[in-house]
Amino acid sequence: MAVYDYDVVVIGSGPAGEGAAMSAAKKGKRVAVVEEQDTVGGNCTHKGTIPSKALRHSVKQIIEFNTNPMFRDIGEPRWFSFPKVLNRAEKVISNQVMLRTNFYARNRVDVFFGRAQFSKPGEVIIEGHSNAREVLRGKNFVIATGSSPYTPEDIDFDHPRIYNSDTILKLSHTPRTLVIYGAGVIGCEYASIFSGLGVKVDLIDTRDRLLSFLDSEISDALSYHLRNNAVKILHNEEYQSVEGDGHGVIINLKSGKRIRADAFLWCNGRTGNTAHLGLENIGLSANNRGQLSVDGHYHTEAEGVYAVGDVVGWPSLASAALDQGRAAAADMLNGDDFRYINEVPTGIYTIPEISSIGKTEEELTAEAVPYEAGQAFFKDTARAQISGEPVGMLKILFHRETLEILGIHCFGDQASEIVHIGQAIMAQEGEANTLKYFINTTFNYPTMAEAYRVAAIAGLNRIDNL
Repeated sequence: MAVYDYDVVVIGSGPAGEGAAMSAAKKGKRVAVVEEQDTVGGNCTHKGTIPSKALRHSVKQIIEFNTNPMFRDIGEPRWFSFPKVLNRAEKVISNQVMLRTNFYARNRVDVFFGRAQFSKPGEVIIEGHSNAREVLRGKNFVIATGSSPYTPEDIDFDHPRIYNSDTILKLSHTPRTLVIYGAGVIGCEYASIFSGLGVKVDLIDTRDRLLSFLDSEISDALSYHLRNNAVKILHNEEYQSVEGDGHGVIINLKSGKRIRADAFLWCNGRTGNTAHLGLENIGLSANNRGQLSVDGHYHTEAEGVYAVGDVVGWPSLASAALDQGRAAAADMLNGDDFRYINEVPTGIYTIPEISSIGKTEEELTAEAVPYEAGQAFFKDTARAQISGEPVGMLKILFHRETLEILGIHCFGDQASEIVHIGQAIMAQEGEANTLKYFINTTFNYPTMAEAYRVAAIAGLNRIDNL
C-alpha cells in the first residue's frame, strides 16, 4: 500500500475542489485531488450544470428553428429526440473533461481516482477502481464532494421509467408525457427543456408558487411562460405514492389527484455526498441532509479540515463553489485574498433565463425601505427585436433618496449575462453605487445592456413626479 505526503489533499474535483486545488498549487503547495468518478470535473461537469445547460442550449436552438418564419424557407418544423439532443451535451462534457485534465497537469497537481475515506486525522485511504489502496497524508484537507439527488425509499428508482436529475441523462427515448416532481431550480429547468422538445409536462410544486425566493414579478413571469409552453403546474401538492408499470408511471397525490405519464422525474431535494467519507474517524458528523457545518472561513470542527461547495449547502451554485474553494485555500495558506462568499447572483437556466442579485420588492417592503423600481421591457429594445427574443424584462430596485442600487432582477434571453452589469455597480462603495451610472454612461446600440439605461430613466421619472 503506497503512502504519499501532501500539503493539501482535496476530495472532489468539481468547481469547489478545483478552485481549492488550483489556488493552493499556484502558491507553491504540493496538492493532491481525489475524484470518485473515472474522469475529473465532478458532478457539475458530468451530471449537473454542464449537461443540463448544454441540453437547454440545444433545445433553445430547436425552438428558434421551429418558430422563426425565416426558417420556413429551409424546411418544415423538425422534431428531435431527447437522445439526439443529449449527444450534443456529451460532446461538451468531453471538451470540459479535456480542459480540466490539462489544468491539473499544467499545475502539477496529482489526481487519484477512487473513493476517499478518512482513516484518522491527517490521513485518507483511497479505494481505487482497480482494488488498489493508497494512503494520502496531508497537513490540510478540503472536502468538496458535492451533492446527489435525495431519493426517498418509497419510490423505486430502479424502475426503467422513474428517474432523478442524475439518471435522466441516461434516458434513451423521448417520452410523450412526463411528470416532474419538485419545482425548484432543477425541476423548472427540466420542465423548460422537455416542453421545448414537445413533451407534455406536469410540474408538481410542493409550495404555493414557483421559486418563491425570487421577486414575485419574475416568478409570475416564469409561471406564465411555462404554462404558455403547455406545462401544467400543480401547486401545494405532495405525492402519496409513485407506481411504475410496463406502460409508464402512475402518481397518486395526497389531494386525491391521479396522474399517468410515460416517465417520472424526481427533482425534490439534494443530499451532501458525505456518507462514505469516514467522518466519524476525524470527529465530524453531517446533518440529516448530509451537509457539513462550517464557520465564516469554511473550517469544519476538525482541525485542518475545510468544506466547500454543495456539501455545505447554500447557495449550491457552481459559481459560488469555485470561489468558496479559492477562499478556503487562501485561508489555509494565510493569504490576504480571503473573502466569504455571500453576494452571489442567481442564475436559473429556464427558457427564458432568470438572473438576479440583491433584494426583492417583497424584502424591501417588509423592511420598510423607501425604494422605487425602474423597468425596461425587452420587446421595446432594438436588439431584442433584431434577435427575435422579445420576451422578458429588466427591473432595477433603488433607494428613492440616495439612488443606491438595491436589487437587479432580469427575466429573458441572456439574463445571466445581463445581470453582471448591475452587479458591478452594486459592488461599488459609497456614492459610486448609484442609479445615475446607467443614465450617464453611453451604452453600445443596439445591445441588451441598453435596457439598464431605459430602466434607470423610467425609475427616475417615477420619483421626479412625487
